[in-house]
Amino acid sequence: MKYRYSPPFLIQKVFNDFIWSTGNNKILLTFDDGPTQEATEKILKVLSSSKIKAVFFCVGNNIAKYPSLAEKILNDGHTIANHTMNHKVLTRMSREESIRELADFNTLMKNNFNYNVKYFRPAHGKFNFNTNKLMKELNLKSVMWNLLSYDYENNFEKVKFAVEKYLQRNSIVVFHDNIKSKDIIENALNYTIEFAAKRGYEFGEPADCLK
Repeated sequence: MKYRYSPPFLIQKVFNDFIWSTGNNKILLTFDDGPTQEATEKILKVLSSSKIKAVFFCVGNNIAKYPSLAEKILNDGHTIANHTMNHKVLTRMSREESIRELADFNTLMKNNFNYNVKYFRPAHGKFNFNTNKLMKELNLKSVMWNLLSYDYENNFEKVKFAVEKYLQRNSIVVFHDNIKSKDIIENALNYTIEFAAKRGYEFGEPADCLK
């Protein structure tokens, strides 16, 4: 069952240029798909109260729609990373289209926030060897995960199971900043933070976790 929550070891070994876990034995929280009116501020509130910094893998169109939320993420000391401009699956596009999806996001962040993007996560977690080539060309680092929370299924009990069973000291945990997770995201985050504390685990700064 573990493969449902953590990518198979063989995949991690083959794509060893990707980051699958933290390098400092501290937990890194990550959030895909935002910013959104439904969930972003809820997430930021929990992170602020717990003094935890996270990585937000944002969609460019959402940043264009809600620039004030993107600015709030940055002002709170979090990292914004590339989750494509339109949440499109790169493996279904030509090389030129893929480059545009990634480069347009980076340009948006540079022009609007004077922000240089360092990290990338593929939409829907789909990638191939061409993805690796694109990362090198665009000077981005692919950040995956070793714990999928399933918060997008809107089932708090399922999140609890994932955390209790598979959370580790070096976990990169995926949550979602979107309408699917909005009803449980605060409880899911608070539970994860409390459970980690009981285990004696620590949360790390993004830059340190992703070295």
